[in-house]
Formats: sequence, C-alpha cells, structure tokens
Amino acid sequence: MQKENYIKGMLMIILSAFCFACMNVCVRLAGDLPSVEKSFFRNLVAVVFAAIILWKNRIYPRVTKDCTGPLLLRCIFGTVGILCNFYAVDHLLVADASILNKLSPFFAIIFSFLILREKIRPTQAACVTLAFIGCLFIVKPGFENAAFFPALVGVCGGLGAGIAYTMVRVLGKHGVKGPVIVFFFSAFSCISVLPWIILNFSPMTWAQLAALLGAGLFAAGGQFSITAAYTNAPAGKISIFDYSQIIFATVLGFLLFGEIPDAWSFLGYGLIILASLGMFLYNMRMQKKQEA
Repeated sequence: MQKENYIKGMLMIILSAFCFACMNVCVRLAGDLPSVEKSFFRNLVAVVFAAIILWKNRIYPRVTKDCTGPLLLRCIFGTVGILCNFYAVDHLLVADASILNKLSPFFAIIFSFLILREKIRPTQAACVTLAFIGCLFIVKPGFENAAFFPALVGVCGGLGAGIAYTMVRVLGKHGVKGPVIVFFFSAFSCISVLPWIILNFSPMTWAQLAALLGAGLFAAGGQFSITAAYTNAPAGKISIFDYSQIIFATVLGFLLFGEIPDAWSFLGYGLIILASLGMFLYNMRMQKKQEA
C-alpha cells in the first residue's frame, strides 16, 4: 500500500468522524421533534444521494434471492440503530451518545460469531469485555439515574448497528455493491416510519427543517468519506481513527451546548478507545502474519 494512500485513508476517516459528529449536533439543534421524524428526514436526504450515485454509475438496485434475507435484516436493524441513536442524542450528552453508538464494531464481532460462525480470538474477547466495562461507566446503571434509560437505548443503537454491519459483511461476500445497500436501507427506513409520520407529524420551524437537512447532508458526507477511506486503505489500519468522533463530539457539545462529561464518562471513553486500540493492533499483527 502506498504511503499517500494510507494518509488519504486516514484523513478521509477523520473527515467522516467529523461529519457524523456534526450530524449528531444537527439532530440536537432540531429541538424537541420526535426521533422518528428526525430519522425520516435524515434518511430522505441519504436515499436521494444514493439514487443519484446509482443513476450516475448506471447501477440497477437489484439483489439475488439469497441476499433478500440479509438485506432485510440490514434494513430493519439499521433503522432501529438510527432511531435509538437519535433518541440517545436528544437525551444524553452528545459525546456520550456518540461513544455508545461506537460499540457497534464490538457487537459486530459477537454477531459475526453467532451468525457467521467466525471464531472469536482471546484478544478479541478481551477487547469486547473491556469495551463493555467502559460502557458501564458511561451508562452508570441504576434506576435512580435519570439518564439510565436513554443510555440503555444508546447501547441498543450500537447493538442494532452491529447486527446491520454484520449483514453488510454478508452482502459484501455475495457481491452486493455499497450504493445498492445504502439505497435500499435508506428507502426502507423512510417507508417504514412514513405511517407514523403521517399520523403524528409534528410541525417544524424553518430552522428545525434546516437542522434536519443539515443532519442528512452531514450523514451523506460521512458515508462518502468513510467509503473513500476504506477504498484507499485497509480497515484494520485506519479504523482506530474513527474514534476521533468522540473528540469532535466533546468539543462541539461544549461549544454549542455547554456540555462537560463527568469523570466516569471520560473513564468509559478511555476504556472503549483502549479496547479499540487493542483491536487495531491485533488486526495489524494478524495482517502481517498473513502477508508473511
């Protein structure tokens, strides 16, 4: 791999982390609108971008019969993941909600074992355990904690995303292209919540609409950037930089909302990032063994 490609991949994944942090901020700036309504507009922008890419590259959004099940599961759990993440963003510190959503790679390891029968190595098991210990410091279990339920919903968002990413792995093995997956997922997410939107639509101001469209644009920017990142460099070598989103989220949360995470949350951030660093180093070592 050329050095410049590695640097480009690293810069692209950091840019995607910034875009997703800004997406969460826009979701918060949209105010007290229901999470379902926020997710609808976020995905509406995404499905338009995905459709443009498919049209421009003359890719027909078709899947074979054996891919229908994994694609449906990707759509369902991906939608659940977004709804839970947006709810957490509305009720937690932006940084807390962001890091809980970043549990998805660890859930992906678990579900890859349960669904794909991929072995979990001792190092991977240790990193997953460390990540969930860090999660406990952020969630702070206890019924007296007012933020416990939103934090639990945030964890469920990471779980949903983890299952969704496992299905993306299945689809990728069957040769389904990324834009096709994004198109079906975004369209499914919009259509599935449309009945709720029609029956329970909450009027919004122009500022709220602008914030939601901004969330959609930043989400699209994040998707394009992360795709470019993994096109230029292997995931194992750059994925650790995705956790720069926590830095962006903490800074933006402080500047815009005056949010300062407590010491327990910072400890949780550290443990989850440490677990991610462990996975990063493990993947690098395994790749070197395969290349030897």
